[in-house]
Amino acid sequence: MAKFNRVLAIVLDSIGIGEAPDAAKYHDEGADTLGHIGEFFNGQLALPYLQAMGLGNIRQDNPISGVAPVSEPSGYFGKMYEISAGKDSMDGHWEMMGLPVTEPLGFFPNGFPDALIKQIEDFSGRHVIVNKPYSGTEVLTDYGEEQLKTGDLIVYTSGDSVLQIAANTAIIPLEELYKICEYARSITIDAPYRIGRVIARPYTGTDKSNFTRTSDRHDYALLPNAPTDLDRLQQAGVPTFGIGKINDIFSGQGIDAGVHTTSNVDGMNQTIATMKSDQSGFIFANLVDFDAMYGHRRNPQGDGDALETFDRQLGELIDVLQPDDLLLITADHGNDPGFRGTDHTREFVPLLAFSKSLPGGGDLGIRSPFSDLGATVLENFGVRGNGVGHSFLDALQ
Repeated sequence: MAKFNRVLAIVLDSIGIGEAPDAAKYHDEGADTLGHIGEFFNGQLALPYLQAMGLGNIRQDNPISGVAPVSEPSGYFGKMYEISAGKDSMDGHWEMMGLPVTEPLGFFPNGFPDALIKQIEDFSGRHVIVNKPYSGTEVLTDYGEEQLKTGDLIVYTSGDSVLQIAANTAIIPLEELYKICEYARSITIDAPYRIGRVIARPYTGTDKSNFTRTSDRHDYALLPNAPTDLDRLQQAGVPTFGIGKINDIFSGQGIDAGVHTTSNVDGMNQTIATMKSDQSGFIFANLVDFDAMYGHRRNPQGDGDALETFDRQLGELIDVLQPDDLLLITADHGNDPGFRGTDHTREFVPLLAFSKSLPGGGDLGIRSPFSDLGATVLENFGVRGNGVGHSFLDALQ
């Protein structure tokens, strides 16, 4: 019999909590997403619900400015670091679900090979421009007007294993963009490319002053190369429900049902509605704005504002939780808005656990791999795992 009737895990996409032990390997020494956001807000970062759960207690030796430790946390607190050979969203989410990515994915810091670009051009009948690492918003400023004139495809990448195709939907309809991305996905699954995600990046606007990316983004991730904890839950008859880009990250594998979201606020509204419903089992949510809107754009003000908005909605969520619900809050990697560059950062991620039926106040310590989260979900529902990760369910008492 399950200890909790439902487990809800919310991933604050990119909200790291300080450099990971192997940060130097990724040239990320000094990265600290939450720490630098707190510093930018000069002690005025207001996250009362997260703070009450114990967010500040995770770093008592190096406090987050504005989020001090509390004497009696309502939740359980700790942090995790990953073992996957990368710091992409796919790596982090797969590892949470018992499938660390041990084989490095393909990275193309100098742009994609001519042979791959030609295949995309031949399939689409459109010329490809850019083909190098770029900020997703700056590439529109620099090349969006050219695309409007020529109908060319904007192809770019980042420090992650991603191939992104941006298209103004006024000249390249959404259905056409998706079809091109589906083709690009089909030819980049195996070596020599093995790209983690192909991402469709539709946008609107008439010139660089008003180009705006839309919520119709679609991620085409690799199919998991082995069963995940989502598959194990599904096979055991435990319902699984994805919110946000969860379905994309797992290519629908192991997900019974889910909802697309347009923003963090929409994601939390959908999460609150789900927890008000009779949905049971495991609910897995991702809030992507921290990453896509603020982290990559190195915007600490926006990141902090979004955290404060999330915290207010977290209060609404807590109100509707039942005593037999377990809430887990974590992240998939860092994306420090106070750091150099525009890419993800290799960091610890926060881990908070909360239930109205639990006294709180427990220190979960440092957990590795991220698979400890999935192992905890499995143990709660009495489902056997693959031995990757160790449950912290017993610590929640």
